[in-house]
Amino acid sequence: MARRLSGQTALILGWRPEEFWTATPAELLAIFSAALPASTEAVDAQSLANLMEQFPDAPTGGD
Repeated sequence: MARRLSGQTALILGWRPEEFWTATPAELLAIFSAALPASTEAVDAQSLANLMEQFPDAPTGGD
């Protein structure tokens, strides 16, 4: 797991292994948190219903 995370961090941030292994968890959290959207509000029921109407699931099975 650590090897994979190191590799992904190198790709995303352009870090060399030494930079990854010397970073603290707080530094990694700060960097990746900055990449998340500022708002993490939940979708309300009406918005979800509108999206479901606009983009219905494709039928599965049968015919």
